[in-house]
Amino acid sequence: MAFIIIGVFHPIVIKGEYYFGKRIWPLFLVAGIVLIGASLFIANNMLSAIVSVTGFSCLWSIHEIFEQEKRVKKGWFPGNPNRR
Repeated sequence: MAFIIIGVFHPIVIKGEYYFGKRIWPLFLVAGIVLIGASLFIANNMLSAIVSVTGFSCLWSIHEIFEQEKRVKKGWFPGNPNRR
């Protein structure tokens, strides 16, 4: 499940940066904190692990949003012409 979650977050980061730029990072911060906090109260170990990995992936996405902005500036990914 961890690999699937990480794989799902890759396009989320790319599309998030494309449509909203780096200003979307607070959404990832709040979601990450909420999910990691919620995982502490889930009794089922498997579900708790899945929720915590999702929360950490949200927090890691903050770093990746800023890296994605650099990738767009290098021309590795298309920039959103309507956003600028």
